Amino acid sequence: MPTPPDTSKTLKLDRYNNYLRKIHSTKLITASSKLLFRATLLIALILILFFTINYPPLSDTPHHVPPHHRLHHHSLLSTSLFSAGGGAAWEKQVRLSSTPRRTNGFSVLVTGAAGFVGSHCSLALKKRGDGVLGLDNFNNYYDPSLKRARQNLLSKHQVFIVEGDLNDGPLLTKLFDVVPFTHVLHLAAQAGVRYAMQNPQSYISSNVAGFVNLLEVAKAANPQPSIVWASSSSVYGLNTENPFSERDRTDQPASLYAATKKAGEEIAHTYNHIYGLSLTGLRFFTVYGPWGRPDMAYFFFTKDILQGKSIDIYKTHDQKEVARDFTYIDDVVKGCLGALDTAEKSTGSGGKKKGAAQLRVYNLGNTSPVPVGRLVSILEGLLSTKAKKHVITMPRNGDVPFTHANVTLAFKDFGYKPTTDLSTGLRKFVKWYISYYGIQSKTRKESQATGESG
Repeated sequence: MPTPPDTSKTLKLDRYNNYLRKIHSTKLITASSKLLFRATLLIALILILFFTINYPPLSDTPHHVPPHHRLHHHSLLSTSLFSAGGGAAWEKQVRLSSTPRRTNGFSVLVTGAAGFVGSHCSLALKKRGDGVLGLDNFNNYYDPSLKRARQNLLSKHQVFIVEGDLNDGPLLTKLFDVVPFTHVLHLAAQAGVRYAMQNPQSYISSNVAGFVNLLEVAKAANPQPSIVWASSSSVYGLNTENPFSERDRTDQPASLYAATKKAGEEIAHTYNHIYGLSLTGLRFFTVYGPWGRPDMAYFFFTKDILQGKSIDIYKTHDQKEVARDFTYIDDVVKGCLGALDTAEKSTGSGGKKKGAAQLRVYNLGNTSPVPVGRLVSILEGLLSTKAKKHVITMPRNGDVPFTHANVTLAFKDFGYKPTTDLSTGLRKFVKWYISYYGIQSKTRKESQATGESG
């Protein structure tokens, strides 16, 4: 009888192969689990980052503020990643925009460059040969498309605007590292008296915290820039002296907006005293003109009159007409450039003061208050349309009944002299408004109708 074949070696080999397969399977499962875990963790981090950037904490915006009134918040992370992290091409744009073309020209950082006054000043500086770099967060306090249109206009004149927030310290530091700015024209702010009753935190964040953040970066810069910044005629608050002079009391603000601007003046004093920063504050008086702000009365009066809607005309509690010292944008721009041209150099270095530095504050107004009723009459004539007026008593929302600027000091120090009366300025504004929004005026329609019928 034949001997059965010896299968022990085959069995051992099979067992060994099975063992190896089990080990490989275990390793594969383990590796897959680790990979899955890491992928899940990465997705979770991306989601957290997304929600952090796009949805600010609820405490930042009061619950009662409507969604369309909420400002767009830029987190520190978002602006740092997508603005400051732009790399070589981004830095090249920043340097090119901020390099002056004229001999001894300035290199100016303009904050709020996509805003009303900021865009006009940026254009004027660039046209005379200065280097200009803009900074703006494009928030939606009013229609951001208007800010984007201003940005496009500046872009055609080689002014680059960095999209970022004043409270983004790393971004500001990066800008000052890339460019040795000689001057800062600080115009970024949360504007508007009435909106402060809806969203007070936005005023503190921009007008106080944002200003301090800018000054912190500027004080550490080497060289330190000279700074010209926008205060407001609102700081005069309950002052009854007439006209308003820089020597008058400004410790009775009538609105939170005014209080934040007054706080800015005191903060400027502190940084000038401790760190040697050269600081000039400009108190603007009701600036108006082409490319203006839609939240201003002259702007939305124009819109409502054309649309046949009624407009509210305020009277004071003692039934007097509300009046404003309306100042045309071109006059304000001349004042801003005059302040920049006469600003002395800061005296600090690396955050340490080395001598007394310049500290100034000026009124920039038109010196001729006009009743709001007169403003409406001028608009009616320019628009060939009768306004539907609704006369009401001024609500207690922080607005003051009367403003009138004494500009003697600004004239003496840098020749500031407003030359545009309200009728002339409003004519230029209406011409821009009709063109920008593509509106056919009533006069043109009537003349066309007459021509067609003839």
